[in-house]
Amino acid sequence: MADNPRGALFRVIVPNQHSRVTYAELFFDLVFVYAVTQISHMLLGRFTPLGAVQVTLLFLAVWWVWVYTTWVTNWLNPELTPVRILLFLLMLGGLVLSTSIPTAFEGRGLWFAIAYAAMQVGRTLFWLFSTPPERTPVRHNAIRIQVWLSGSAIFWLLGGLEQGQSRLWLWGVALTIEYIAPAALFWIPKLGPSSVEAWAVEGGHMAERCAGFIIIALGEAIVVNGATFADLTWSAENVSAFLSAFVGSIAMWWIYFHKGAEAGSELISKSAESGRVARLAYTYLHMPIVGGIILSAVADELVLKHPGGHTDIRTVVSAIGGPLLFLVGTILFKHSIRGFLQLSHGVGIIALAVLAWFAGDLSPLMLSFLTTATLVVVAAWETISLWSGPKE
Repeated sequence: MADNPRGALFRVIVPNQHSRVTYAELFFDLVFVYAVTQISHMLLGRFTPLGAVQVTLLFLAVWWVWVYTTWVTNWLNPELTPVRILLFLLMLGGLVLSTSIPTAFEGRGLWFAIAYAAMQVGRTLFWLFSTPPERTPVRHNAIRIQVWLSGSAIFWLLGGLEQGQSRLWLWGVALTIEYIAPAALFWIPKLGPSSVEAWAVEGGHMAERCAGFIIIALGEAIVVNGATFADLTWSAENVSAFLSAFVGSIAMWWIYFHKGAEAGSELISKSAESGRVARLAYTYLHMPIVGGIILSAVADELVLKHPGGHTDIRTVVSAIGGPLLFLVGTILFKHSIRGFLQLSHGVGIIALAVLAWFAGDLSPLMLSFLTTATLVVVAAWETISLWSGPKE
C-alpha cells in the first residue's frame, strides 16, 4: 500500500473495501499464544481464590495491551516500516511480559510492570508523534489516552516495587483506571471527553483481529491438550477425555464463527458509529469469550490427567465455569450485533448452571462429556435455527 502523504503512517481507507490483517500483525500475535499458555499454566498451579484473582488480573492486562495495539494498528498502516518496527518492539515487550507471568506476584513483578507500562505508554507516544498536526481530533485522542495510561503506569510500577497484597491492590488500581478510561471517553481537563466520531475504525479489520485472538486461544487449548495427551499412557479413559476436549474446542469454534463473527464484521463495517460498536462488542465483550476458552483448557488438562475417580473442586469450577463464561460472552456479543438474545445460548447457560449442582457426584470424564455435549447442542441448535429464520 502506498504512503499517504497527508496521513503520514495512517492506513488509506478505501470505501467499501476491507483492510486486510497484515502479516506483521499476525507475527505480533504469536507472542500472545505464549502469553495465553502462561496464564493457563499459572492458573493450574495456583487454583485458589487468591490465585484466581491474580490470574484474572494478569489475563485482563494481557488482553488490554493486545486490544489497545489492535486499535492503534487499525489506524496506522503496518505495511510501513516504522509501524512494523513498532510492532517488533512491542513483541519484545510482550515476550518479557509473558515470561514474567508465572512469577509476576513474586520475583519478576517489576519486570512485568516495566514491560506492560512501556508497551502501553510507548505505543501511544508513537501514535501521537505519527499523527499529522492537521488531524486535531486524532491528536487530542492520543493525548487523552496518554494521560490515562501514564497515570495507570505509575501504579503498575509502584506495584512492581511492592510485595504481596500491596502489589495486588496497586495493580488492581492501575487496571481499574485503564478499564474505565474508554467508558469515560478518556475525559481530561481542558480537552474534555472524546467524541464517538473520533473513534471510527475500519470495522472489518477490527472484527478479523479479534476473531484471530479467539483462534489463538482455541489453538493454544488444542496444543496443550495434545502435549498433555502425548505424555500419558494411553487408555480408554484418557483417549475419551482427549476426544471430548477436541470436540469441545470445535463446538466453541462453531458457536463463535458460524454466522456470529461474520455478522459482527458486517455490522461494524456498515455502522455509522463503528467506534462505539468496537468498544462494546470487541474491546469488552470478547474478554469473557477468551477467558472461557482459557478456563476450559485448564479443565481439559485436569480431566486428561485424572479422568476417573472423584471430581475435585478445581475440575468442577473449570469444567463448568469455562463453557459458562464462554456462552455468557458469546450471547452478549451476539446481542450487541443482532439485537436479540440467542435462545440456544440461554438454554446452554441454564443447563450448565443446573449441571453444576450435580458435578461433584460425576467422574471428571463424565463431566467433560456433559459440558461438551451442551456446547454441541448449542452449536447445532443455533445453526438449525439460523437456517429456518433470522431469530430463534
